[in-house]
Amino acid sequence: MRNMKGITAPAMVLILVLSTLAVCSSGNSINHEEEELIFKEKDPVFPQKQYHEVPKHLALIYDGGAHRSIRWNAEHFAPYVSTRINGAEKWLFDGFLFLEIKDGQGRGFASGYEKLPARKIEWENLLHNYFREGNAIHALNKQIGSIRKEGSNKEFTKRKIVISLPEPIPGQIDWGMAEGRPLRFSNQKDRLEACKWYINYAEKLFQSANFENVELVGFYWLAEEATNSRDLAKDVANYVYSKQYDFYWIPYFNSDGYAEWEKLGFNVVYYQPNYFFNESVPYERLQETCNRARKFRMSLEIEFDERALKNNKDWGYRLRDYLDVFEQNGVFDSLKVAYYQGGDAFYRLSQSKEQADIDLHQRLVEIITR
Repeated sequence: MRNMKGITAPAMVLILVLSTLAVCSSGNSINHEEEELIFKEKDPVFPQKQYHEVPKHLALIYDGGAHRSIRWNAEHFAPYVSTRINGAEKWLFDGFLFLEIKDGQGRGFASGYEKLPARKIEWENLLHNYFREGNAIHALNKQIGSIRKEGSNKEFTKRKIVISLPEPIPGQIDWGMAEGRPLRFSNQKDRLEACKWYINYAEKLFQSANFENVELVGFYWLAEEATNSRDLAKDVANYVYSKQYDFYWIPYFNSDGYAEWEKLGFNVVYYQPNYFFNESVPYERLQETCNRARKFRMSLEIEFDERALKNNKDWGYRLRDYLDVFEQNGVFDSLKVAYYQGGDAFYRLSQSKEQADIDLHQRLVEIITR
């Protein structure tokens, strides 16, 4: 707040009058709260057909790279699956996106992450990690099952699983074999063939696991911009849809192609504000992101990581900014929301003894469970 010392009484009165008028005409008017919401529909109509119900709250789970230290076992999933409120168990996230950007040994699953592109063997290992007993999807299924057995919450629908699809990086010549021949990614047909192989293999592994508590609903395109795959995504989308799955995408703020996601072929899209990570990004970015989401009919992503914790960077205020602006715009009542949490920041908030972290976690829980 600016120093008001030295301002005359008439001037002060004028300032107060103008300030009052400004508040009344701003997006914070208390008397016209309902009119301020830019997302008013409880179930907005999206332009593309969807084959499955889209999860209301989608947790991003990064796993599969050698550089990851988090072990996604059943215990680690517990704070994501349910919480106890007034003595009753309540379900939390209804969707989980499993993804990875690099293998941790020098190869990337999309353009720009590493000098070397991931090969078929890395793609295959990634899926084996997701379907390894005691880890990832198996662990999640187990934790959900343990809560269901308690019988304290009878209202349940299967949690929705989305699996990331690596980008076949243009120009790669060492990816490996499919359909009895080596694939070369200077050829778009071969790039599509690699995607088909991955989708088929993931589907096979999922079906073989015979999970009781989760269902596979879609695939997520890992490349967050359209630059290197503008003409490929539509062909991949057609194949995904032929198998009755949805095709997810989460482009970053101002990403190449974000506004033309329909033409690219996606049917479930969230938009990244990219506000949390740098204090030089202004607060206004969040409202601008909401405005664009409304204009281009996208859902939204909340972003935070371990820096939100009090004893880390103490950037919890930036996460609260997301929650404030999204609530002011009606996001949580009208749109679907994806949650980027770095590694396992939601877990860390749930385990923290710091009051600021407890309060922040509680606010997230109240949003997810309402």
